Amino acid sequence: MFRGKNYKESVKLIDKANLYDAKEAFDLVIKASKAKFDETVELHVKLGVDGRHADQQVRGAIVLPNGTGKTVRVLVFCKDERKEEALAAGADYAGGMDLVEKIQKENWFEFDTVIASPDMMGTVGRLGKILGPKGLMPSPKAGTVTPNIAQAVKEAKAGKVEYRLDKTNIIHCPIGKVSFGTEKLYENYVTLLGAIIKAKPAAAKGQYIRSCVTASTMGPGVKINAQKQL
Repeated sequence: MFRGKNYKESVKLIDKANLYDAKEAFDLVIKASKAKFDETVELHVKLGVDGRHADQQVRGAIVLPNGTGKTVRVLVFCKDERKEEALAAGADYAGGMDLVEKIQKENWFEFDTVIASPDMMGTVGRLGKILGPKGLMPSPKAGTVTPNIAQAVKEAKAGKVEYRLDKTNIIHCPIGKVSFGTEKLYENYVTLLGAIIKAKPAAAKGQYIRSCVTASTMGPGVKINAQKQL
């Protein structure tokens, strides 16, 4: 795989074999960030579970104390009488069948988060095969199917992130931007890791957090000693 000069320079800062304390890891991620834009910082947590079993699923959502640094576009599926409420809370779009058809017919995806009131899930269900693969399908576990639309919209705008296992039992989640600095990234990391630990399934055996790596969009990964948080 071809790696640019900046990436090769960044790699020299990091000892691949070392497990760093979290704050030191974020210091290194910031120093290793060479892109001309404000890179997103992500956390990748490998868990000692088998997500193929329903009783070992790990999924949820948490509002990061410092947000993600990203402007989140929120779409709300609700009845007509609740559209004003959704828009007043900060939603970018609110509607029902009109938005379902727009997505189906125009392949329209000008949004990052989808929230739905429970009475709309029969309608939204038609979009399962379209929204599901993109990770946009509303779900009660993530708090995106809720009667409290206004609160859900405000949380999404404030930096609520959803965490869930992928097929390799790893959780990938943004925790901010390089410009946040070490302290804010650390606070977000502690909040997210705490939520993941709290969500540990009763059926999980052995070491729960197998590895924890942070990296910026274009930068190399830095291993964190996550056991110190436990």
